[in-house]
Amino acid sequence: MKQLLRETTAYAKYAEDARRGECSHTTLVLFPDEPLLRALLKECAKAFFLAEDGSREALLIDKESFSDCFFYPAAGGKYAADGTGEIIDESILLPVEGKKKLFVLDAFHTASPLVQNKLLKVLEEPPEGVYFLLGATAEHTVLPTVLSRAKKLACVPFSEEQIAAALLRTHAGERGISEAAAACGGSYSAAEALLSAGEEESKLAERFLLGEEVEALCRGLTDKTVRPFLSAVRLAARDALFFLNGLPTARDEASSARIADSLPAGVLLAAVRFVSEAECDLKFNVNCGQAALALSRKIEREKTLWQR
Repeated sequence: MKQLLRETTAYAKYAEDARRGECSHTTLVLFPDEPLLRALLKECAKAFFLAEDGSREALLIDKESFSDCFFYPAAGGKYAADGTGEIIDESILLPVEGKKKLFVLDAFHTASPLVQNKLLKVLEEPPEGVYFLLGATAEHTVLPTVLSRAKKLACVPFSEEQIAAALLRTHAGERGISEAAAACGGSYSAAEALLSAGEEESKLAERFLLGEEVEALCRGLTDKTVRPFLSAVRLAARDALFFLNGLPTARDEASSARIADSLPAGVLLAAVRFVSEAECDLKFNVNCGQAALALSRKIEREKTLWQR
């Protein structure tokens, strides 16, 4: 995982700035793969302190216990307006071990406008030797006033080859690695979810593409399940296309046959594109059920066009 995260454009640039001693006082890392965001920020923090792999500093940063590196909120926690005072008060104190302190603000896209505004002054004019590293999944979730004060480092989605190589390192021997890498939309977390997807997830994707009880299915989606679900839909559509062309499928061939029998190749191709559009909609805080329902309606409209 470390290798994959260090292949991101954000890490490469931040590490280069750190080596040159040119890190901005406030840097915003934009990385859409939310489950891996905190891990990426840790790799950037190690680069900031020039901590070599296996060093004491690197190990402490991994444990979030290095005395000059502070992580907010606590793992699994949330930002609170009254908690901003702790960050501001701590920023005034001198570093313990060196000449610099780093505040890592994870999941900044979940911080309310009130919290972001309360941190605005310290982000704009931090005390000497104090640096901030913010992580968010999308730019629009951060106030323009914060954006104007931060150096922005955006990560492009991982390539299919990068994801496949990472999966081979972490899931060697598992079936479906190349298919998961192709269907995950550049998200390693989605690729892992596809690998671990069981029979029930595959059936949900099939029911969705066949238009069976779609509204109830969409209502049952949550923020945690919607992205793996969309990846499963993409893979199911892709498998149906493979079936139509006589190619081996990643999942159950009978399921692919049923989908292929219901949806023409042109609709399946469009469905793969529509899934990517739904994933983009989620980045703009569209309700997950609404995003999935809109996807279903697009597929139905496309099917109607092909039946004319």
